[in-house]
Amino acid sequence: MTDSPIARVPLSRPIIAGIVTALVGTTSSFAVVLTGLDAVGATPAQAASGLLVLCVTMGLGSIVLAWRYRMPITVAWSTPGAALLAATGSVDGGWPAAVGAFLVTAGLILLTALWPQLGRMIARIPPSIAQAMLAGILLPLCVAPVTGLVTDPWGVAPVLLTWLVCVRLAPRWAVPLAFLAAAVVVAVHVTVTGGSVAPADLIPRLEVTAPSISLGAIVGLALPLFLVTMASQNVPGVAVMRSYGYTVPWRPAMFVTGVGTALGAPAGGHAINLAAISAALAAAPDADPDPTRRWVAGVSTGATGIVLGGLSAALVALVVVAPAGVIPAVAGVALFAAFGSAVQQAIDDPGERLAAVVTFVVAASGVAVAGVSAAFWALVAGLVVRTVLHAGRR
Repeated sequence: MTDSPIARVPLSRPIIAGIVTALVGTTSSFAVVLTGLDAVGATPAQAASGLLVLCVTMGLGSIVLAWRYRMPITVAWSTPGAALLAATGSVDGGWPAAVGAFLVTAGLILLTALWPQLGRMIARIPPSIAQAMLAGILLPLCVAPVTGLVTDPWGVAPVLLTWLVCVRLAPRWAVPLAFLAAAVVVAVHVTVTGGSVAPADLIPRLEVTAPSISLGAIVGLALPLFLVTMASQNVPGVAVMRSYGYTVPWRPAMFVTGVGTALGAPAGGHAINLAAISAALAAAPDADPDPTRRWVAGVSTGATGIVLGGLSAALVALVVVAPAGVIPAVAGVALFAAFGSAVQQAIDDPGERLAAVVTFVVAASGVAVAGVSAAFWALVAGLVVRTVLHAGRR
């Protein structure tokens, strides 16, 4: 009797799948994370610390959940949340208030674990409204490659050309290779201008900040960050896993990501959550034909993420010496797919379209009222318009 095809697949296959998952996820969106942390007031050292602690906490979260439940569960940083930080900008109280908002977000995620009804309430927000808010948040970042191409064509054009060619030939690696092109541009720029990076700046280290709590930061940053993380990452992440035959344990997943967010917040980590898009890389049959062995890919993803955390300071140093426009261009192309998906879901239902448009316009305006960010007011405006339009209907 011959061995089945499943039995002949080496264990190295899911291990490699996990490594690819971590590499693609990290290199595709780290620029968004750094942009967001910088926008809310982090210094380069604090941003590097945030990137480091995010890599470590999401790596440990992936290992714990995948090992314990024998599923390819992967944890990622909240890329939509980082985009929200970039769109929100500085909050009342500066960086300490932003750190306080991260802790409040962690508390809300933990509350979701203790009180699942809260998660169900988030899931009841009309998808068109939630996705329109996300699209409005992402728009300014997605415009960055265009503005960068005008202000610095020689620096940004190689990034965009690399991305375009790879989208056609190797879509999975389009953004990572665009980042590689950006690194080459930065290296040439440093060589021509005679710049340099101190060796001490390449050593990863934690920068702990004492948090402060302000009402404006809670309402304008913590609540939108929680909503975006739940609606755009955790809920879709569960759906992606279900499509591959895995039922994610909701309470343990929220507990692990909530604790991870709480531990990482003082060091600058904004939020971790269940992976959504990148989850398919570890959970799909390509990782291993045997679904009972794909959990190895989850563990491998986590271990690789922790190792990549060692590059956090070097990545920040690269951003610091880069020409203006190059790194924002990488962040922009990294969000094109998410922006397109959000717009499509926002306007897909004609009956919800007008409320979604109002939500999108308010979120994209970037206008803060009473110290509260546009993302919050976008959600309020969209729900109000939707309520008026649907009044009296079943």
